[in-house]
Amino acid sequence: VIGVVIGKTDVRSFPDRKNIGTERYTFNFTIRDSPTYFINVQSWGREEYIRSLSESFRVGDCVTIENPLIQSKEAEREEKFNPVTPSGYKLLLSENHSVVKTSSCYDTDTKLLSLLHLPVKDPQDYYSLGDIVANGQSLHGRVLNVLAAVMAVSE
Repeated sequence: VIGVVIGKTDVRSFPDRKNIGTERYTFNFTIRDSPTYFINVQSWGREEYIRSLSESFRVGDCVTIENPLIQSKEAEREEKFNPVTPSGYKLLLSENHSVVKTSSCYDTDTKLLSLLHLPVKDPQDYYSLGDIVANGQSLHGRVLNVLAAVMAVSE
């Protein structure tokens, strides 16, 4: 699978239930290879492997994923913490079998670069900040998708 990384989480650790007293490490990222299709990728493993893998690429990089395990996703549980994807599957990386290679999108496919800035939600499923200000009372308590642009960043 070749795609551009459009999102990435930080490395986290959890107590390993099989080996009491040790930790398992994980991080997730999302790749996209077309305007319509993108998929979440999950990796679990030893701290050294996960930290090294996480540090090997960043959002905006193109990656080639070899030998991932394809799993059905548990939509309700997994989509709380990852982007909702159009696929019923996720990719799982294994330290022993999977490989992630990074490359320049210019070298791979310049069309992938344009995918980096496309929204992952249906364009009809957004509220603008103006809509929220004008209709705030009627929207109270609802979960909304917001489409906005950052105008400035400061301390």
